[in-house]
Amino acid sequence: MKFEDQIRAAQADTVLAGLTISLIANSFIALTTAAVLTLRQPSADHAIWLAGIVTLNMLRQVSAAILKRRDVVRSNPHAVLNHLAIGSLASGCLWAFAPFLGLGLSSDGAQAYVIFIIAGISAGAIIQSTACCRIAIGFGAPAMLAAVASLLKTPSTVNVVIAADVLLLMVMMFRSSRMSELNFIVSLTDRLKAVSLAASLSQANQAISSSNRQLEILASRDPLTGLGNRAAFNLRLAHVLEPDSGDTPMALLIIDLDRFKSINDTMGHTAGDIVLTEFARRLSAIAAPDHLVARLGGDEFAVVVEGEGAAAKGLALGTEILDLTARPVMIGDRQVTIGSSVGLAHVPEHAHSAEAIFACADIALYAAKEQGRRRLRVFSPDIKQRLDRQKQIEIGLEEALTSGAVEVFFQPQVELAGETVVGFEALVRWNHPVLGPISPPEIVQAARALHVSERLTRHVATAAADLILRLPALGLAGTVVAINVSPREFSMYSLSKTLGDVARAAGIAPSQMEIEITEEATLDTAAAGTELERLEKAGFRLAVDDFGMGHSSLAYIISLKVDRLKIDRSFVHGISASRQNQALVAALVGMGHALSIDIVVEGVETQEDAEVLRMLGCRFAQGYLYGRAMPAADLPAWLATRSPRPHPDDLARIA
Repeated sequence: MKFEDQIRAAQADTVLAGLTISLIANSFIALTTAAVLTLRQPSADHAIWLAGIVTLNMLRQVSAAILKRRDVVRSNPHAVLNHLAIGSLASGCLWAFAPFLGLGLSSDGAQAYVIFIIAGISAGAIIQSTACCRIAIGFGAPAMLAAVASLLKTPSTVNVVIAADVLLLMVMMFRSSRMSELNFIVSLTDRLKAVSLAASLSQANQAISSSNRQLEILASRDPLTGLGNRAAFNLRLAHVLEPDSGDTPMALLIIDLDRFKSINDTMGHTAGDIVLTEFARRLSAIAAPDHLVARLGGDEFAVVVEGEGAAAKGLALGTEILDLTARPVMIGDRQVTIGSSVGLAHVPEHAHSAEAIFACADIALYAAKEQGRRRLRVFSPDIKQRLDRQKQIEIGLEEALTSGAVEVFFQPQVELAGETVVGFEALVRWNHPVLGPISPPEIVQAARALHVSERLTRHVATAAADLILRLPALGLAGTVVAINVSPREFSMYSLSKTLGDVARAAGIAPSQMEIEITEEATLDTAAAGTELERLEKAGFRLAVDDFGMGHSSLAYIISLKVDRLKIDRSFVHGISASRQNQALVAALVGMGHALSIDIVVEGVETQEDAEVLRMLGCRFAQGYLYGRAMPAADLPAWLATRSPRPHPDDLARIA
């Protein structure tokens, strides 16, 4: 059976499956409608109309049973749909008499009741006939048009308005019915294509399995892509780098597809196989005949380039690979773009043995993915040193958290007009005993690798809560303390529960703690949305950090009731001499004012920049001009140097 016939058969099956309940409901509603009209004004017309409805419904039920018994749906689905459409139209035409049965009874609402019933039963027909819109339209159109005509027969202002509303409702309902049918057809087509493709692949695999020659090939070939497998790759690499072969120039590329797992998870393994085979085809097309192209497993591939100029050839090939994976892959009638990351290492520059060159290329691949994917990285000692450094950080982080070596500093936020302190931002600091100062991103990355992100967040939040408890004695009661949260943490643990526990344990109001998120959290609404809404409902303030550097959804920011937007320091630094940055900041500030969201500018370092920002309408700022991040114990002394100064007794109590 062709796809079109299969789709029509599925439509007919769907309509027939719900026909009995639809006919029963139709008859019952007709019965109640006739009863209501008869109670208001007895008439033989009501009984005649009801008898016609019930008789037609019985005939439609009998004909449907005959169609099912003779399996006409399989032999001639088009005829079945036509038959059902005619029956639906006939029923709609009978219902078209209903509005005129209520004419003359408008004083007690009979006509309005009939029009309401017609609109409702037409909507019910659409719900029951989502697979085939012409059946729903065939029923609804005559009845609703008749309702409009009955209203216009006595064209008062109210009747004309109601008639227009009924027409608009009819158009919307029929459009919805059409869209439902299209969605049904598209979904079924995709499923049929996937089944057909799976069947084709299954037949191909059976044919391969039945061939002795192909079985021998499978010993060194990947059965899905036809490329060399890991065994062939290992054998070739060991042969090229045999101890007595000298340092033959060679380049090794390891490629990893960037979005392959999400395709497998959302579209199925069949779609994943299509991506792998298409990538293998493209990779083979750009590789030279003497290159070994292999699939190492999963979505990981490798290319071995030998001979003079291998390093340059490998680099050029790696660049081509990035280009070819940037081109979409067709999966059915959908386009999917995957992207890739590539690691490259050379012999003899980087290593001399098979194990060592593979490790170097793998390190380069890791660096490419770490830097944002869709990149080519060539191995260098610096990369290895950086990875070794990260390992050292990971080894010492848990102990540093336990001992208190990971500290929390606080940078003040001020009001530009009078430089009054309005808040603080909590920033993590760690002076490693061997490596020296560790940057906050390195600390966060190590915590994520060790699965202690929740512990780090709790540590920072606890320090922030302690400061909030001490602020009233400094004359800063009600001042907000902000903490930074990586959006990647939303899938690791319940941030709202952790912060709620900290706030309750300290006895502080959640509104005194502000949660700063980067713009990427507002993009991934599926992962971050629920957790952010929980934070908002709990009373925590929300701020978007580095605003202007990404692509925030303004609608999502508004729906979350974000309290602050922090303009990134890249727009602020040297703004007094940059008209372009002035224009950008002015636009962002204007947007913030329009949305009633506070704007905070980061990285203010000079008085000139501060004055320009104040003139542009910025109210709040932080930066080295006002104060660097400092331990909580240093805040009293810093505040004592500012005007107005807190009372000496307050400083003594907090010291």
